[in-house]
Amino acid sequence: MDIHLNDILTFENPKDHKIHLANWNGEMHPLDVFVRDKEEWKGWNSWRSEKDDFNRRYIFSLMDYYHEPNEWLFGGVYEIVARLGTTRSKGYEVALTDQFSPYIGRLKLHWKRSGRAKSRKLENYLEEFRVSEILREEYTGALFCGYERINHDFHVLENIFQTSKPDWRAALLNVKGVYLIMDKSNGKKYVGSAYGTTGIWSRWHCYICNGHGHNDELTKLIKEKGKEYARKNFRFSLLEYRPMKTDDAEIFARESYWKEALLSRGEFGYNKN
Repeated sequence: MDIHLNDILTFENPKDHKIHLANWNGEMHPLDVFVRDKEEWKGWNSWRSEKDDFNRRYIFSLMDYYHEPNEWLFGGVYEIVARLGTTRSKGYEVALTDQFSPYIGRLKLHWKRSGRAKSRKLENYLEEFRVSEILREEYTGALFCGYERINHDFHVLENIFQTSKPDWRAALLNVKGVYLIMDKSNGKKYVGSAYGTTGIWSRWHCYICNGHGHNDELTKLIKEKGKEYARKNFRFSLLEYRPMKTDDAEIFARESYWKEALLSRGEFGYNKN
């Protein structure tokens, strides 16, 4: 038997609310923004179009749970306390309310979107949104996917490392390996390795902190364009992984192989040697 949104949440007046369907804006997924910075997520709910889409008192905010199709995660109810103009740049002044606050980041809803409108009248959709699950804890990022399936953008890993997700940390802390960084803006590649007493977790943490991991060519790039360039364009994958007891010579040999195989030296990549 399906459980619908209005079976678990009671609205005194649904017509006071509009639904915000937050999804990929061409640069970021709102789900990742929610994990990384709640103030930044608040900013997503204060953005105003010329149409004044959110012309009611409250915004019932949902974000695209992009790991699964047709799934949405509840991001809170925001009250519009001021309307700051009619242009996009001025937006709304919003405040997070305590309405349904125990469900923020936990309530997952199933709904197949039709059309591209990002705002909907809540009263028309109470029966359409079906409860998928209520997470035990607030969502803090994707579960560890397995070594062979790591193919994650910088901003996704940034959330994982900033929250020090236990499953990811445990998996990456105690393995050496060879990894690939792809620059999505130009197709260039960087092949690197974690060796010695430094596991993949520690090595990648360095990239998350400064955007370049102290690699010469990447350092030049990030100093010129800023860390935001890494956040928008870098994608990480793990080419090979080994136990920490593996001799470093084997790691170096495999790193050299992948540099040659992927042509990451010279014009096609960021490796210098």
